[in-house]
Amino acid sequence: MPLSDDSNTTPMPTLTVIIGSTRPGRAGLPIAEWFIDRARQHGGFDVEVADLAEIALPLLDEPNHPRLRQYTQEHTKEWSRRIERADAVVIVTPEYNYGYPATVKNALDYLHGEWKDKPVGFVSYGGVAAGTRAVQQLKQVVTTLRMVPVFESVAIPFHTQFIDAEGRIQANEVMEAAADAMLDELARLEGVLRPLHHAA
Repeated sequence: MPLSDDSNTTPMPTLTVIIGSTRPGRAGLPIAEWFIDRARQHGGFDVEVADLAEIALPLLDEPNHPRLRQYTQEHTKEWSRRIERADAVVIVTPEYNYGYPATVKNALDYLHGEWKDKPVGFVSYGGVAAGTRAVQQLKQVVTTLRMVPVFESVAIPFHTQFIDAEGRIQANEVMEAAADAMLDELARLEGVLRPLHHAA
């Protein structure tokens, strides 16, 4: 696993984990907390959390196209700053009716250039399909924003079986290995893409 090196003047890259579900009682919170802890143990990133339930972006309310970055709302400016800081992104998403939540699409649509040339991974959860249909739809959106989705992902089928009585995730070896593989690939791609998105 990549570790920070005090002799290296390059700052630790920032990984922003976006918690997509805002539903009361959401399973996405303990799943995200498990992944965030795993990401911090990985050692390749400074990890920041963007919980869409707390950020509470209204349905896109900017009069100008996001490409222009002529933002008028403070919540948009703060969201822009959060994503501008990110060197890599992970989206934690459920699958709703063969798709991903409207909150995730809204959060993506608020911005444009801030997403460009950043690697993105997915932690998905659901029933038998483990949220993979939501991820396939999301890949169409993020590539349009010129993000680079990694092949590795974490897909959790029948996710409620992994939530214990205290509401915490009890991950199995498959989930842990998938998380580590995705983090390794995000770190590798972030290093390749860094000159592009820092030059944007």
